[in-house]
Amino acid sequence: MKKIDSYILKKYLTTFFFCLILFTAIVVVIDISEKTDDFVKSKLPASKIITDYYFGLVPRIDAMLFPLFVFIAVIFFTAKMAERSEVIAILSSGVSFRRFLFPYWVGSVFLAGILWLVYQFVLPRANAIWGTFEAKYVDYYSPADARSFPQNYYFRLDSNSYAGIKYYDTTTKTGSNFFIQKFQHNQLQYNLRAENISWDTAAKKWKMNSVMERFFKNDKESVVRHATLLMNYNFKPVDLRKDEYLKDRLPTPELKELIRKEEMRGSEGINSLLVERYNRDAIPVSVIILSMIGATLASRKVRGGSGFHLAVGVILSVLYILFGRFSLVFATKGNFTPFLAAWVPNIIFGLFAYYFYRRAAR
Repeated sequence: MKKIDSYILKKYLTTFFFCLILFTAIVVVIDISEKTDDFVKSKLPASKIITDYYFGLVPRIDAMLFPLFVFIAVIFFTAKMAERSEVIAILSSGVSFRRFLFPYWVGSVFLAGILWLVYQFVLPRANAIWGTFEAKYVDYYSPADARSFPQNYYFRLDSNSYAGIKYYDTTTKTGSNFFIQKFQHNQLQYNLRAENISWDTAAKKWKMNSVMERFFKNDKESVVRHATLLMNYNFKPVDLRKDEYLKDRLPTPELKELIRKEEMRGSEGINSLLVERYNRDAIPVSVIILSMIGATLASRKVRGGSGFHLAVGVILSVLYILFGRFSLVFATKGNFTPFLAAWVPNIIFGLFAYYFYRRAAR
């Protein structure tokens, strides 16, 4: 690697980490000022607050704004180089624009790799730490209860069996109007209905009250009634918990397993899980794309200096975030493919990056 590559790469990484550390410090100070009362009520020592709260919050904030930090850092130091005519001097010495971008590629791939590992393994753990503290010490007195009560919940037990429950309380692990239907060759073979269902913690089975079983065979129906019935099904209370943030707390291998189970059950809301899975790969790639856009935009010396480039960078960052939000809504609420929802912002801004590169390389 040439000296000029080392010079640019050093500028890249030092500017980025300076922005990251500075913004993180600002966020922590603001958060402390807002949650001082909650920390006092918790009666926890400072060391416990740091390990049980800020070890979760800081990675969340940094991962969320990581691509933006990269983008702003690239625009800032490249615009400064352009102002001092360093870029012109480099290109005038016979270095092609493509070769000039080489250290940007190296730096962006390095940072994208770090962010990818964070999204796969570190961030889910941080979300779990932060979420546990928030629920226990910050939202404890909030009128919005953290418990969830799924209603009209339907799911698949296996390839031929389906179940449903009208109401389920995740706290007491009890529900009402439970049913199971089993089919064979598209014909109903078995139907079970129970007025109430609850989890028996001692037997580790489901206990049902006022149960009616109906069996269908050769156009004949038989009915069996039970006052109570203890059954072992392939779902547990945790499977009925309607936790929309569970996907954020699972490392990628566990998230894949959850997706597999939910697909087998035919659960609703599977698209949100798939978008989360694909986003963990797509967001790190955005670091490379935004780096190239920032380098090609800021390498040209313009009137207004770095201020103009930073303004353009902020506008593009906002547009990138909006594209991501819109595609997420279309995937979870509409029929947009989750894979495309995660990758559309990268595809669109990848085209922008190519256009800016071709324009700057002339």
